[in-house]
Amino acid sequence: MTAVLDIFLHHRRIGVLTLLPDGRILFSFDESYAADPSHPVLSQSYYSPDGELLTSTKTYSGKAPPFFSNLLPEGQLREYLAARGDIKPTHEFHLLYLLGEDLPGAVIAKPAEGFAMPLKKEEEGLSEKKEGEQPLRFSLAGVQLKFSALMARDGGLTIPASGMGGNWIVKLPSPVYDKIPENEYAMMHMAGEIGIAVPETKLVPLSGIAGLPDFGKLRGTQALAAKRFDRTEDGKRIHIEDFAQVYSIFPEKKYEGVSFTNIAGMVWTLTGEEGLREFIRRLSYTILTGNGDMHLKNWSFMYRDGRTPALSPAYDMVSTIPYIPNDRLALTFVDTKDMKRCNVRLFKKLAEKAGLPKKLVLDTARETAEKTRKTWIKNKAYYALPSDIEKTIDEHMRSMMI
Repeated sequence: MTAVLDIFLHHRRIGVLTLLPDGRILFSFDESYAADPSHPVLSQSYYSPDGELLTSTKTYSGKAPPFFSNLLPEGQLREYLAARGDIKPTHEFHLLYLLGEDLPGAVIAKPAEGFAMPLKKEEEGLSEKKEGEQPLRFSLAGVQLKFSALMARDGGLTIPASGMGGNWIVKLPSPVYDKIPENEYAMMHMAGEIGIAVPETKLVPLSGIAGLPDFGKLRGTQALAAKRFDRTEDGKRIHIEDFAQVYSIFPEKKYEGVSFTNIAGMVWTLTGEEGLREFIRRLSYTILTGNGDMHLKNWSFMYRDGRTPALSPAYDMVSTIPYIPNDRLALTFVDTKDMKRCNVRLFKKLAEKAGLPKKLVLDTARETAEKTRKTWIKNKAYYALPSDIEKTIDEHMRSMMI
């Protein structure tokens, strides 16, 4: 039995996602969308190097096409949401059906008229729900447990049990590592202090979050709340895509196949000096703070006018070296992932290999390093991180050669 989801972008129907009887999944654009020269951009991955929309269809066995696969949550959150919807976590078409009303960015997936969702209750499908019972209907990509929440006037947060998500993302403590929300708050706050674009963030006690599911023992008592930048104050959607989507790479390959050199070249080509300066600032900061997890899903383009890409605000900035000694970069920087090798000479090589303006790259890297060190010294007491985490970051920052 064939099932079809209508795909909307900014509430405009742009194509269909089809589940074939043999389990293959394909996406195809509407002819009207393809013929419209002013259509909103779904993903850079659907364009040729000369800017032509790629309309040929490709089927994927058992998985949604990479752009749509990357809209879905990973890890424990995927398992939790799938269980709430009585779906196998590997059934991506069914997950998109379940979560399609509140996907990241401006994409909406809805069942097409005249097509029923195939139900295989005990083995593969969605079981019938009791009247009034709904699964959690929001999807935030990524492995860390994070939920979309509504902010009350008094500052309290509520996790919605059904319906649309909210305007804040709540990121829970890790069950494995200590003080991840506090660490991320410090790194995000410091990034904003040195001029990196970041969303508003705050630490909130777990006890102050209503409707929080029970995930067992977590290593901490506070969560990080970050204001969503893919929603406006009045609830309108802003389209975004992460760089796994940009490069048409499945989530499980987010550490592979693309280097920081590749990303730098694309950012320079599509966003010019302003975007490149911001990219180099974030890359330098990633190295200085010892963040080994800035993989493809932690860099995103944002389309504020629907067509023009710009780097989104930074997110998921955590110093990983306190938890993983001698951690390496998530992606290759010129010819290495070793942070200790990432000096000014390597930034010069990056500029040469990617065809970037050398002075802009070197000046931005040096300026970011100087600001980061000064801001860390000034603010670290305010962040009140555990002494072992603070000491590790201190030592790492002093050892960096930028």
